[in-house]
Amino acid sequence: MRVSYSTVQAAPAARKWYWNRAVSRTYFPLELSFHSTPGFAGALDVWSLGDVSISRNVSDGLVYRRHERHLLHEREESFLITAPELSDIVFVQDGREVRGRPGTFLVERSHLPYEFSHAEPNALWVLKIPAATLRARVGQPERLATLTFDATRGIGALFVDMIRLAAPRIDEMDEAARDLTGRHLVDLLALAVEADDRVLGSRGTSVQSAHLQRVERFIRANLGMSGLAPQMIADACGISVRYLHQLFEMQGSTVCGWIRSQRLMMCDEALRDPTSRRSMSEIAYQWGFGDQAQFSRHYRAHFGRTPSDTRGTTRAGRSAAQR
Repeated sequence: MRVSYSTVQAAPAARKWYWNRAVSRTYFPLELSFHSTPGFAGALDVWSLGDVSISRNVSDGLVYRRHERHLLHEREESFLITAPELSDIVFVQDGREVRGRPGTFLVERSHLPYEFSHAEPNALWVLKIPAATLRARVGQPERLATLTFDATRGIGALFVDMIRLAAPRIDEMDEAARDLTGRHLVDLLALAVEADDRVLGSRGTSVQSAHLQRVERFIRANLGMSGLAPQMIADACGISVRYLHQLFEMQGSTVCGWIRSQRLMMCDEALRDPTSRRSMSEIAYQWGFGDQAQFSRHYRAHFGRTPSDTRGTTRAGRSAAQR
């Protein structure tokens, strides 16, 4: 489903107000400062892919600011993955400044104040991802904020190419296909960022990080196995059980705790899928929980709500959107 905004739909005196409202609706509340006066021009197309959205933002130069006051009533954290096409972008968050050029993409975190700008007219591809969806595929995604990634070769280029190719085809897809496409784009993003040496090396020594990355990938690939246990993981990854536990202790976690949190996040994603017809017990069993009551207890402790609450809220939102 596509939503389009264009400043040609507003009177010249109202164009900046119109653009501010369009951007805040698409991403989250922001404060905008405009470089060109008075004839600002912008066009914004937004495509929904379930919990994920793609947008193409074409506009004259301006500054977007996210302040502390914007965060007061925000409950759902999200990440914006932005790829500029025409000119440089500058992003400042958490005391760090980074410049992104055409041929790169960068990661912005919604739950910290930031400043994003481009002085010249630009065309931006933006993928908006709920934090929970990204955390199910990338460990500690907060560490990605303010990093730029190469989009001219390899997985990074494929990721951005797929965004460009998917957008004009989304209106031809049914809801289930859109949701699946959104998940595939997040999977590609995860491959692209975890192939970067800076991400690999940000969690300890290079050897430790390489072992931890291999372990995390093995666990994610085998979450559905109810018998997934430290000994099996250590054997598959060629390390000792003791060293396996040490790797997770350095991250402030435990092996079993990390496995459980990954399973819960995948279950949460399935429960929030409006096209899913699987029962809650089927979802729990699919992701390695052998006992539904135990799953419900862990789910509530982790998310602060029951699986039934999540499914009910998702279905209510879908019904409201269809009216």
